[in-house]
Amino acid sequence: MSWRHATREEIYRYYTEEFPSYVDELPSFITAKGPKQYALAFREPHPVRKDGIPDKDFIRRDTWQTNVSGDRTTAAFHDFDDVLEFIRHPARNDPLGRSDFELVDPDLLDKPDPRPDAVYYALDHWERPWVLLIDIDAKTIARERAAQAVSDEGPTEDSEELLDSAGILDADPAGYPYAFDDIDQAIEYGFEVRDIFEDDFNAEETMVVYSGQGVHVYLLDTDLSHRYDAKSREVLNDLLQDTYEVPIDPVVTADRRRVARLPYSLHTDVCRIVTPIESPNFDVRSARPEVLRE
Repeated sequence: MSWRHATREEIYRYYTEEFPSYVDELPSFITAKGPKQYALAFREPHPVRKDGIPDKDFIRRDTWQTNVSGDRTTAAFHDFDDVLEFIRHPARNDPLGRSDFELVDPDLLDKPDPRPDAVYYALDHWERPWVLLIDIDAKTIARERAAQAVSDEGPTEDSEELLDSAGILDADPAGYPYAFDDIDQAIEYGFEVRDIFEDDFNAEETMVVYSGQGVHVYLLDTDLSHRYDAKSREVLNDLLQDTYEVPIDPVVTADRRRVARLPYSLHTDVCRIVTPIESPNFDVRSARPEVLRE
């Protein structure tokens, strides 16, 4: 098994032919108007209408227009079909309309319509508490493993040199800053965090999502005891890192402006579907899109 980047044609085929079948499987809080934003990353930067503004390789789009008081006025996406059209043809369906910062229509350019290298939604939400997500990345696990493996050879500041010295860059998937063992370890950590939520916090609704190069763990209970403010999330970070020694990204837990990969979107760096999973024995090979199996 190896990793590779999806092509432009494969990305379009996935979001046209396969992704729509997963829309009904999305968590109930991910709707056209619930998350405060959707966001896309592009492999190649794309220009906006206003002269002098750098081309964009990452854009955020609000799901609602608001007035000066912050109240919702006009929905940018009326249903999820609108979100789908934005994902498939970002420049032609940019919710900014005729704004100076709207992506330029490809019909006016000598370059093609951008394709989303990644699709995200905002953890900040209109209808429910700020969504609690824990991010565990295989790259972090690999770096820590490499640091332990080469500690006797003296410290190094260069991450790639460290990974190379530990043999991680040569391990499958070759050239990536982690090995498949590190992804498997991230998944195991993800279910450990889920158990902590359920056992220590009496959480009734949790979710573990294979993110392509790691896992996202959600605590989704909406009762008041789980509406964590910023201070509570700092305490949670300390608990997971210091007491349970889980290598999480603490910024994701604490920052309500963060976005997360949309479940069932395509992680184009590895050609795998971002997939909710039920077991630490999940085989990442099963997350390969049907459109890439030919």
